[in-house]
Amino acid sequence: MKKVLTIAGSDSSGGAGIQADLKTFSAHGVFGMSVITAVTAQNTQGVFAVQDISKDIIAKQIEVIFEDIDVDAVKIGMVSQIDTINTIAEELKKYNAKNIVLDPVMISKSGFDLLRPEAKDALIKNLLPIATIITPNIHEARAITGMEIKNINDMEMAAKAIFEMGPKNVLVKGGHLEEDATDVLFDGYEINHFKSHRINTKNTHGTGCTLSSAIASNLALGYSIFEAVERAKEYITVAIEHSLSIGKGVGPTNHFYTLYKKAGVLNE
Repeated sequence: MKKVLTIAGSDSSGGAGIQADLKTFSAHGVFGMSVITAVTAQNTQGVFAVQDISKDIIAKQIEVIFEDIDVDAVKIGMVSQIDTINTIAEELKKYNAKNIVLDPVMISKSGFDLLRPEAKDALIKNLLPIATIITPNIHEARAITGMEIKNINDMEMAAKAIFEMGPKNVLVKGGHLEEDATDVLFDGYEINHFKSHRINTKNTHGTGCTLSSAIASNLALGYSIFEAVERAKEYITVAIEHSLSIGKGVGPTNHFYTLYKKAGVLNE
């Protein structure tokens, strides 16, 4: 069985962060492991508090995993502090980690800053260069590049600009555009578009975490970058189509819909 590590924050409501990552890993048939960078108090209505984990505990979590288990892919999510970012970069370099998927989580859907402004430069300098692929949404791509992004052409330009910062591949997600949800992948040579129809639902909590974890799972399973993104896009589309109306706000996606369907248990 392939083993995939998530390095991210914990979501107490279970729809995003570490919890979404582990559910996604399980849905892909890979063994999930976690390094928790922060504990959040959040639900479907927003993020209400964050407590960061110390850099020493983060480093030790990474060390004990890599010294015992072969890690086939790594997903990096919420990393809010400079010390956290630097520690993760140092540890992953030390263990020559492979298939690193960086989801640059910056702002929650409710507007809570999940990456401290002063830490943005550290993320760009230390994590982008070791990433196999980075998966920013339009707001995050704008924050990284300083560019205005209003259409597909802008997304392509932003992907190329981020590529110059060091990652091997860039996927700019178009879910925040008004037209169909088209994601743009740039591998340094060519642009590929991954299109899906826009789904009329408010229940999109954790979609970014889920997509990046699906990409990491597929890379661990041996798929190419293109195939990993294509399969992840298909997975998240189904998960959103059958999302769950849990809570009073933005509900989560349905990570196990396909498995439930195969098992004859339908949670529509």
